[in-house]
Amino acid sequence: MKLVTFTIGQRKSVGAFENEKIIDLHAALVQHLTEVGEGRAKEIANAYIPQDMVEFIEGGQTSLKYAKKAVEFALQAEDSSPFIFNREDVRLEAPVQKPQKIICVGLNYREHILEMGRELPTNPVLFAKFANAIIGPEDHIPHHPISEQLDYEAEFTFVIGKRAKNVNQENALDYVAGYTICNDVTYRDIQRRTPQWLQGKSVDGAAPMGPWLVTADELQNPSGLNISSYVNGELRQQSNTENLVFSVQKLVEFISNLMTLEPGDVIMTGTPHGVGFAMEPQQFLKDGDTVRIEVENVGVLENKVQKVEK
Repeated sequence: MKLVTFTIGQRKSVGAFENEKIIDLHAALVQHLTEVGEGRAKEIANAYIPQDMVEFIEGGQTSLKYAKKAVEFALQAEDSSPFIFNREDVRLEAPVQKPQKIICVGLNYREHILEMGRELPTNPVLFAKFANAIIGPEDHIPHHPISEQLDYEAEFTFVIGKRAKNVNQENALDYVAGYTICNDVTYRDIQRRTPQWLQGKSVDGAAPMGPWLVTADELQNPSGLNISSYVNGELRQQSNTENLVFSVQKLVEFISNLMTLEPGDVIMTGTPHGVGFAMEPQQFLKDGDTVRIEVENVGVLENKVQKVEK
């Protein structure tokens, strides 16, 4: 299932992307339960398909079960049903809006490590972004006037599905809710002016995410997926998730032994080689540029850069 957060009018809700349509899962479940005679249809829908993705993920397999029932019911309905929308009639937001944690992994593709002039790490290199950085697949990447070295980083990303502490690699994927795409937008000179990368990574709007969350039952193997990025149609990055130094399973194990991971936590797994900083000559993003990221079996995330005036 492809889970989305969408806005229509003034209302934001959790939905599913099916057959080029958006299904309002909450509304579809209410209608389904009402038709089968469930007296507490609204209460059940409120509990298991709330309008916030993190709260939905907290519902675990029960929420996913109800979501599948809602989709099955909706697909049998007429296209004019009030809980089915044309893609162009809604606004897709970042699938996860306010995660408790956004954990980023640096230097996790071998080729990127080499182009940045560094050695292979013996442990994952971790840093953070914050929720202020998250924007959606229909938002512009803001180019703030703090630097002219705005760069892109295509990232295969996963979202935690249940509380994880001291997890082993063998069952690590049981703790993953699903997969999405992020662009780890980076202000390079700000990133590199101190040993800590945070200030160049967590600028407002520096984490485009989307377009949806592919549930883990649909994408059972996160290895072997092609990943690429384009700037104005020019191929810049191309690799495969099998080239990760630290796999999704290893990252869940390593991070959960440092800190407790909670439902909705976002983990960005690193970027392949081909960033603008490492090109000769360097090529940074500018106003009007379009960055397109493709991940096999996940989708496409495309955002345009827009200069922000002082």
